[in-house]
Amino acid sequence: MSRQQQEQLGLQAMGEVYKQMPVLPDSHPLTQYVQRLGRRLAPVIPSENSWPYQFHVIQQKEINAFAIPGGPIFINVGTIQAADNEAELAGVIAHEMSHVYMQHSAKQAGKASLAQGLLGVLGAVLPGTPAGNIARLGIQIGAGTIFMRYSRKDEAQADAVGAIIMYKAGYNPKALAEFFQKLESQGGGSGPQFLSDHPNPGNRVAAVDKEIQNWPAKTYLPSSSEFARAKQDAGGIKAYTAQQISDGAKQGLWARQNQQNGAVPANVPQGGNGGGTRRSGRNLSNISYREISPSGSFNQYRHNAFTIRYPSNWQATGDQNSGVTIAPPAGVDQGQIAYGVIIGGAQDPNASNLDQAMQDLVQNLEQSNPGLQSSGRLQDIEVNGQHGRAINLRGTSPIQQNGQSLPERDWLIGLPRPEGGLLYVVFVAPENQFSQINPTYQAMLNSLQVR
Repeated sequence: MSRQQQEQLGLQAMGEVYKQMPVLPDSHPLTQYVQRLGRRLAPVIPSENSWPYQFHVIQQKEINAFAIPGGPIFINVGTIQAADNEAELAGVIAHEMSHVYMQHSAKQAGKASLAQGLLGVLGAVLPGTPAGNIARLGIQIGAGTIFMRYSRKDEAQADAVGAIIMYKAGYNPKALAEFFQKLESQGGGSGPQFLSDHPNPGNRVAAVDKEIQNWPAKTYLPSSSEFARAKQDAGGIKAYTAQQISDGAKQGLWARQNQQNGAVPANVPQGGNGGGTRRSGRNLSNISYREISPSGSFNQYRHNAFTIRYPSNWQATGDQNSGVTIAPPAGVDQGQIAYGVIIGGAQDPNASNLDQAMQDLVQNLEQSNPGLQSSGRLQDIEVNGQHGRAINLRGTSPIQQNGQSLPERDWLIGLPRPEGGLLYVVFVAPENQFSQINPTYQAMLNSLQVR
């Protein structure tokens, strides 16, 4: 995954957080303290290897913290209350920063993509799939909390890198391991939630001691009066349990609250099913066909892997090394597409033929996109004299009628590429309008040339 892809998907995941969890506005004194602490840690990372870190506070009682690929970091109020000094809190933040620095989620996504046969498709995904992309990063959002799939090796690396960050910023790196050890000793209560996705790689204190044993001695920063005030502020904040947060998310409570409080950063994606984040002015739920109607004139899009013609009043987004989305501007919004075409590449080393590659791709898309299901069997198709395979997928459209989401048809076509693997094309529209837009889709398909 490229840096740009990680930052893009990180923002999608961040948008989901603001829909499903209560987050303090950046103007809140507690958030401002955490941000100052984060800004004290971030500069020790060389700028060429750093990320656009940002720091936010969740109104949750349980002890937890998590980092999203690309830089966003969230700290629970309960974590601030549990820290005995500023170094412990700095250790939690440095640990999370290290997961981003080491690109643990992105590396996991890369392994999963290779195993499942998906390469270079993260820039163009099926409609309603921010959740699918987020899951591909090893992030599960639900039940009032965030679950990250870090391994013990990831945790050991994050401890080691976090210790370096702390040391260079002037904090005692042992405080990082000691905080985690304290949670381990608590047994029941709120500790296990944090430790469930931060598995203990072994004796953390001993590992950090070994890491720092040859580092030059220095006088570490004491706990600050700012930390004492922040901890006092944390005790006065209305915080919720994971169950309360889960219940509120189902009612759309946090999406509304975060929007009303001005908590949602301006760069967070503005769309999404059930979203409460800021919108760009269009609403996919009630756009009309007239707003997306394709023109009769066509432009040509040239990609490293293909060329295709598309309606001149539509837009093509993507780059030469990733997937491409071609859609009417009114028919897409921040990770969702109601009308349009998605083109990507798939590589499946386990597939011996086109049918197997298509079946693996369909299975992967169904797993990554909840509610998406294949309809019927693979069928033969000819595209400019090239043999391919096609299948219809059924899903849920962002378009609504009488308050209910319409059924959607996604027509998936796979064509073999000269160097191996396949090029796939997905034509998307609500089921009841697919036949109306299909002549345009057929014209686009007839112009497609695999390179």
